[in-house]
This record gives sequence, structure tokens and C-alpha cells, in this order.
Amino acid sequence: MGAAELHAHLAEGPTTVARCWALTRSDGQRYGFTDHDRDLAFDGLIFRAGSGLTALALQQSTGLSVDNSEAMGALSGASLSEADIEAGRFDGAELLAWLVNWADVSQRRVTFRGTIGEIRRGDGAFHAELRGLTEALNVPLGRVYQKPCSAVLGDADCRFGLGAPGYTYEGAVLTVEDQRRFELGSLPGFEAGWFVRGRLEMLDGAGAGLGAAVKRDRLQEGVRIIELWEPLRARLSPGDLCRVTAGCDRRMETCRLKFDNLVNFQGFPDIPEDDWMLLHTSRSAATGGGSRR
Repeated sequence: MGAAELHAHLAEGPTTVARCWALTRSDGQRYGFTDHDRDLAFDGLIFRAGSGLTALALQQSTGLSVDNSEAMGALSGASLSEADIEAGRFDGAELLAWLVNWADVSQRRVTFRGTIGEIRRGDGAFHAELRGLTEALNVPLGRVYQKPCSAVLGDADCRFGLGAPGYTYEGAVLTVEDQRRFELGSLPGFEAGWFVRGRLEMLDGAGAGLGAAVKRDRLQEGVRIIELWEPLRARLSPGDLCRVTAGCDRRMETCRLKFDNLVNFQGFPDIPEDDWMLLHTSRSAATGGGSRR
């Protein structure tokens, strides 16, 4: 990528360098920014000047502490809009930063790679926290010994295919209230409560790509009402297409009866409770040697 040539250019004295940032959202849409006074193009992306994007000096270390910085810029329809930030479309977006010789963009090197963290906005501008790659080391790992299943429905541990018939519904929204209460028709073939703890995702319209967990699912006067735990942060309209997937309460009975997936159940239903370990055997009502459950 011309890093050696860039180092040679920096050693010459007077330089022609600028900073560029490539932002990739979770839906695959990419944005390019530069603090140069004209647009630059490389890596299959045009880096726009005049976006007002700047970044503080990166804090980097050789240890495992999280590298961090902050990016600042103006909110505009041509770059990052307040509506998209409010909708959460930039949450967790990947960020790649370069130091570039604007006279020869083949001379460049990566100076930062990470994700977007907390975003603050106001007065026509935004401030975005930049999180380095070591941020992933803060995620807890390992199994949790508990009765409920620790997997997420449809993930690599669960292995259940949500595309199976009877577990997903796609259709148009009849009415929307407060961006969190949806009327979807009668939904024949899906019993009431089938989608509780599931997920609703918008497929088109202003909320395309947004989704949230289902709090309630009930049938009222022949109309199926789906209510979310939190409103979708976009202006939704009747007729927008959505997808609703079945929910799982992570109990062994649900895994066996609703999903027929007991072989992949990730919980420990027979683990003794805390009081079982503290209770003296002579005080137990059942002394026949059988199960105490």
C-alpha cells in the first residue's frame, strides 16, 4: 500500500499529507471523509472533503489498554445525518483511518482501525468515540452454568434455522403507533404469544434495517398486535414491510416442544440450586433417594 514510500516522503521535510477515514455501517454502506481541501479516491471509495470531520490525536500504547480517540464533524445529508444517528445506523460501525500523501494516494498507511462507540450530537455537529481493536478483549467469554439456555436463538450455538416454515412472518404493517406498536392482521397459523421475545425487523421504508425485541404478541378483535420493548428510531408508515421471528424463553421445555432442538440446548436444567447445597439432609421432607425437584 506504499507505506515505505510514505515514510520516505515524511523524511524529506516538507510533506503533502492528509488524513482519511472510511466508515462502514453494519448494513454495508460505506462513507469516506478527509480533512484535505479536495476529494481523494482510493480503496474503491471517494473520500469527501468539506464534511467537517476531524479527529483528536490517537492515544495508542504497546500494552492491552484500549486505544481511543474521538471524531468530530458536521451533521449534513451529504455525510452523517442526525436522523441516521438517531436511528442507530452508525452504532458499532467499523472505522479505518489512513495517513495519505494527497499528491500520490498510493503512498499511505493505516493509522487506526476500530469501531464507533458512543455518539453525542447537538448544535448541528456530532462527537463520536473511537474504540480500538482491543475493545473486544472487554467482552466476557466462557460458559455460564445456569438452568436457562445461554445461546441466542439461531446463533452458532443454538444451530436452529429460523428460515424453517412456521417460525418467521413477513408482511406489510397495517398501522403503527409510537413506532413500537404494530398491527399486522390476523396471522393465521401463528398462535398468540408465538413471537414474544422474538424480533421484529423492518425490510423497507424509512426504517429499513432497523429492528427490536418483541415484548408482547396478542390477538385483539381479529388483529395481531406486536409491541416492542423500545420504539424504532425512524418514521414508520403503514404499508412498510417487516419480518417477525419467533421468540424463545430459553427453557428446556420450549426448546423441546416449540423448536425440537433439545440436542443443542445450552443450559443446565438439572443443576442444583443454592439452597440445595446449604440444606441439611435430615431436614429434607423427601428421603427416598429420588429427585428433590
